[in-house]
Amino acid sequence: MGADPTVVGPYLASVLGDDRWRSVTVEMVAAGMSNLTYVVTPAGGPAEDAVILRRPPTGAVLATAHDMAREHRVISALVPTPVPVPRTLHLCEDTAVLGAPFYVMERVVGVHVVSELPPGYADEPAQRRAIGEGLVDVLADLHAVDPQEVGLGDFGRPEGFMARQVRRWTKQWDATRDRDRPGMDALAARLAETVPQTQRDGIVHGDYRLDNCLLDPGVPGRIRAVLDWEMSTLGDPLADLGLMLVYWPEAGEDLPATQSSVTALPGFPDRAAVAERYARRTGLDLAELSWYVGFAYFKFAAIVAGIVARSAAGAMAGKDTSGYADRIDPCVERGRAALDDGAI
Repeated sequence: MGADPTVVGPYLASVLGDDRWRSVTVEMVAAGMSNLTYVVTPAGGPAEDAVILRRPPTGAVLATAHDMAREHRVISALVPTPVPVPRTLHLCEDTAVLGAPFYVMERVVGVHVVSELPPGYADEPAQRRAIGEGLVDVLADLHAVDPQEVGLGDFGRPEGFMARQVRRWTKQWDATRDRDRPGMDALAARLAETVPQTQRDGIVHGDYRLDNCLLDPGVPGRIRAVLDWEMSTLGDPLADLGLMLVYWPEAGEDLPATQSSVTALPGFPDRAAVAERYARRTGLDLAELSWYVGFAYFKFAAIVAGIVARSAAGAMAGKDTSGYADRIDPCVERGRAALDDGAI
């Protein structure tokens, strides 16, 4: 399972200096297609004592996407900033323990919204608007953090970031292509030829969206924690906004399988309002936003292709990936439409 409780318990008891961890229960969190997340609880202890363990998947992976030390480093650096993140507790880079590096962090109690809002949560349109605005504000807060001031000045190479991103995900697509997809190749080429000038460098989350955040159980507009930092680096902040908008359908739209319909519920701000609030909070010019949305669809398609490839290789045990290959072409078409017709 990737986190044997008979190994995890004694190890945590040793590194945390607390014998109550010597015997633990380990439960995999049933979400995500990439890094594995486990809830670790002391045997017989209350649920509030649980911690979270993160480790890479057990199969072949893209080299840098599952770097536990990087993920641990960025979360640790952001703890004293306005960006809500869990407190990190321990990083283990000794692969002899669990077969891969892993880290442990505090468990933040919050509402995790994936495909729908929980019954009785954020029933009022004003609460839903608050969730949308809260998500935008936290993203703006992240992009306002000075990497040098939090010890992340060398966390990435922001120069030429978007051009490298296009090359990286094109390479990922080439390595995992399931069949000939001319539209995907054409979109990659077009993006490479039209990379916009970066306005400002900053810390980029790499996968910022509603279901990578935990919401406050009592105050829906408050974000308790931003999770899944495995693709974070230094680069162009508008890459995060572009991807966020890809995951932000509006009421009445024909939704592809890549999207949850949560933000289409009454009260959530539409994409134009999201972009306007972000621009107001950051001062960034969104004239080239369509390119970033087009790139986000391309990146998403490449990620889905990677999931399809890992599934074919038997590295996605326990995950239902049926129909994933059918998601690629609709993403490509929406990426092309963003470039031709505008992002929002």
